[in-house]
Amino acid sequence: MGQNRHHDRIRRHARPGHCRPADEPKYADQVFRSMPGIISGVMLLLVAGWLIVDAMVSSTGKTPWVALAAAPVFAFPVIAYTLRPAVTAGLDRVVIRNPLRTVTVPWAEVEGLRAGYSAELLAGGRSFQMWAVPVSLRQRKKANRRVARSAAEGDPRAKLAAEARARRGAVPGAPDPNRAWSDQVVDLLREQAERNAVRPSAKGEITVAWCWWVIAPTLAGLVALITLLSV
Repeated sequence: MGQNRHHDRIRRHARPGHCRPADEPKYADQVFRSMPGIISGVMLLLVAGWLIVDAMVSSTGKTPWVALAAAPVFAFPVIAYTLRPAVTAGLDRVVIRNPLRTVTVPWAEVEGLRAGYSAELLAGGRSFQMWAVPVSLRQRKKANRRVARSAAEGDPRAKLAAEARARRGAVPGAPDPNRAWSDQVVDLLREQAERNAVRPSAKGEITVAWCWWVIAPTLAGLVALITLLSV
């Protein structure tokens, strides 16, 4: 019963601002993404789209074709680096979707997780950066200063909050201003790896797949753009 309640609590706090339906599967995958990255990507695409359409409609000569060729050169990298990154944690494996590659790691193969200057997963003697979990040193320092200030002032609420966090564990997305979000995500993934590595279905090979639907259009647009500009 206690373990089931723990799973329910983890799902509710999978990531900030994300609400899950009440009737979802009991062991639904948890998806971690950077909301600031998504917002910035959407804004960049909107601005670039407006500029490209304007150039195609109001310009003459080869300018409209240059704008058309430049569209995939700009759009696909923006999508890859802002909208695509995600980390999906399931019962058997973790899937790291980075800008140009997708890495699938069974929990039994995970050797460690760390959040230094970037969030990384160690497996198979290699290190895989998790783009979807950016480390904010500013956020971490701010949280550390808040904890130090509360301790120095003898704030009883800081002690109560620390005890509450210890009881419920590290839960990304829970209201915890004294810990950086990336650190909370890494703690949860580490907990998932330790708990699920013993599952028979959590064994297997590490796979790395290139994201060709991003790479191919970008290269094709770049070739077209260079050709048009050189004519």
